[in-house]
Amino acid sequence: MTETRPDATPAPTPGARASARRNAWPWAVAATAFVTLLGASGFRSAPGVFVEPLHAEFGWSTATISSAVSLNLLLYGIVSPFAAALMERFGMRRVVSVALLLVAAGSGLTVFMTTAWQLVLLWGVLVGVGTGSMALAFVAVVTGRWFVARRGLVSGVLTAAQAAGGLVFLPLMASLAGSVGWRFASLVVAAGALVVVPLVLLFLRNRPSDVGTVAHGATPGEDEPEEVVTGGAARRTVTVLRDAARTGTFWLLAGGFAICGATTVGLLNTHFVPAAHDHGMPATTAAGLLAVVGVFDVLGTIASGWFTDRVDPRKLLAVYYVLRGASLLVLPFLLAPTAAPPLWAFIIFYGLDWVATVPPTVALCRERFGSRAPIVFGWVFAAHQLGSAIAAIGAGLIRDLTGAYDGAWWSAGALCVVAAGLSLAVPRVMATRAAAAPARG
Repeated sequence: MTETRPDATPAPTPGARASARRNAWPWAVAATAFVTLLGASGFRSAPGVFVEPLHAEFGWSTATISSAVSLNLLLYGIVSPFAAALMERFGMRRVVSVALLLVAAGSGLTVFMTTAWQLVLLWGVLVGVGTGSMALAFVAVVTGRWFVARRGLVSGVLTAAQAAGGLVFLPLMASLAGSVGWRFASLVVAAGALVVVPLVLLFLRNRPSDVGTVAHGATPGEDEPEEVVTGGAARRTVTVLRDAARTGTFWLLAGGFAICGATTVGLLNTHFVPAAHDHGMPATTAAGLLAVVGVFDVLGTIASGWFTDRVDPRKLLAVYYVLRGASLLVLPFLLAPTAAPPLWAFIIFYGLDWVATVPPTVALCRERFGSRAPIVFGWVFAAHQLGSAIAAIGAGLIRDLTGAYDGAWWSAGALCVVAAGLSLAVPRVMATRAAAAPARG
């Protein structure tokens, strides 16, 4: 007779195993989104390392090549809210899969191009639209549908994935472009996009109800009801913008996020290297410091997501902007031929703050606009890109007119104080479940 140990753990029942699978779905979706965002960021950043090889082979001017990159960045912001509306209508799997195929086509077909307009079409339009469809509005869709508990933390992790993409891909792309050639590097980008497609089709589900479960942290019947979406995605996107623009909250968030873009991508990312070079620092050293910013950016964004689950997002944004502004005000006094400890302190601090603003901004959009939040955040993100473009041009004009970047740093520091005030002015909505549609005010 077989003896049964009294402390033996009973085998899980079929029902328990099915429940475990259902509980794992939110994390499987988040992991797939992480990989997708990681790749999308790398795909979008890749053209930057092809400027010199393309100039050497085709003789195209830097301005001509940069026009493709500029169009890529512009579409990256503009497409985002429309992609969120398409995800509502056709589902995340379809939209993200098509976006990856666009990136693969745009990158892979460059090996056959012979004229500059083809570069603009492929890298500017196809890759721009593809990566824009997987921008930060995608983060808002995933977290809004699949998470109730830990929504801020997951938002921070997914945002960090987008921030880390350039760190993962750019060194590889630069190495391949220099050793094997830019064509092989382009094919690597195309292959990377295609590899992600099966993962999206297998694990990226549109809603918890599709797999018989609920969002993480929700109980059956607790999920916020979704609006019935009718009509075209473009009309839906414009309608949401029209309704959101009637509220003060939208303009406060968009204004603050425009300043966020101006003081990060537009100013520091674009002009730090030439500004440091003005003070005698080698360009390679300055570029290395920017890479360190990217490393700490990942840590700061994840931490910000954790704080967003526990602290008033408005207060978090105000603190982030004030600290960022203070650091920009002192930056002109830290630049020197070598990277001294005070400059390293700035780099580490600024990295922690770089996109820490995203999780609380997404949380405020969700709190205020409910199920429309992904599209609203897409428009807020478009304001971020507009601010980036204005700052990139404005800082260059300041440098040309004054011979130094000091005025650009100080102006950006003052703008950060304005962004902190805008964030604190956002009204709180205590009954968040009642915010399924934009309220007036």
